[in-house]
Amino acid sequence: MSFLVGLECANCGTGYRPAEIHGLCTHCAKPLLARYDMAKLRRAWHRETLPARTTTLWRFREVLPVQHDDNIFTLGEGGTPLLRARQLSDRLGMTELFIKDEGLNPTGSFKARGLCVAVSRAKELGVEGVVIPSAGNAAGAMCAYAARASMPAHVVMPHDVPSSLRLECLAFGAEVTLVEGTIADCGRKSREIADRDHLFDLSTLKEPYRLEGKKTMGYDLAQDFDWELPDVIVYPTGGGTGLVGMWKAFDELEALGWIGAKRPRMVVVQAQGCAPMVRAFREGKAFASFWDGAATVASGLRVPGAVGDFLILRAVYNSNGTAVSVSDDALLAGQQALAKEEGVLACPEGGATLAALQALLTEGWVRPHERVVLFNTGSGINYPETLGRTAPPPSA
Repeated sequence: MSFLVGLECANCGTGYRPAEIHGLCTHCAKPLLARYDMAKLRRAWHRETLPARTTTLWRFREVLPVQHDDNIFTLGEGGTPLLRARQLSDRLGMTELFIKDEGLNPTGSFKARGLCVAVSRAKELGVEGVVIPSAGNAAGAMCAYAARASMPAHVVMPHDVPSSLRLECLAFGAEVTLVEGTIADCGRKSREIADRDHLFDLSTLKEPYRLEGKKTMGYDLAQDFDWELPDVIVYPTGGGTGLVGMWKAFDELEALGWIGAKRPRMVVVQAQGCAPMVRAFREGKAFASFWDGAATVASGLRVPGAVGDFLILRAVYNSNGTAVSVSDDALLAGQQALAKEEGVLACPEGGATLAALQALLTEGWVRPHERVVLFNTGSGINYPETLGRTAPPPSA
């Protein structure tokens, strides 16, 4: 059963009843976070029970919001492999470098985690149809789970997304609208469609439950490492739900008594052509200003403004982490290196994490003996136009 007890605004602390449909906080327009009865859970749930359970993210059922099993619409998401990067470790002079490969989720990306939980909970709360603005992977995931749950789905995408991502949504029976501009423009159009067609908007962090699915990456990682978190997590950051979700997971895990107080240093990675979080971090700000003229080949990083900006920055500051931007050439080189040296066909966003790691090693911010995890958030199969791009060879 779920131990969900309420929702709470991440900014002003206003509480909301979880049995009702909610978007952003009605007082300050910031994201809502799901809260669980951790004291009761600590007595009732023990990590030793996990190996006997399903390998999907639903093994963490108690800290997910869906109340009844009949409302879980799963395709086998979660439980992705943690791979030791042996050849890259040798080349970079490291001893404990790992890749968490989210590209092996259903629909080929980590977005499956969040949309599985969000669609399942929306169905449970009586939502009849959903809409999402997306540069690609979130759209495919939402459409797959909406089809699974027999819900109408509408996707708003930038006009220049890879055709394979658009066709994927159509294959799931969704309606697709293409928009000139960035994900921010798609977000405005999505809100119009939501109001016009009475659909529920599943935009990043504009509802409380995508985050809950994404946080299971943190639970996965803790279990992968036998409840000892790594020293550094390098994460490609657009809307930032995955990073924020993992940070939430670590707090919950400590409240359960499953881990101690140690936290990884969180590294935000963005593209040089769209780096609002990096700029805000360097300026020591709590919120990030909108990035004009966003442009990068990594469509998942082309997010000029994130509603959860303060949560992303809070996790970086509180973990003594950092924020790094990399060029498109560098992230494409990283994508190629992950494929050629480790057999991981990564998305360009995943390639960005390797590019960032190389820069941080050169600076001495990451030390060769530290345990480091790179997150590949999606499969390169969804980005055929980047796989053939020429990029400079990775530096030693």
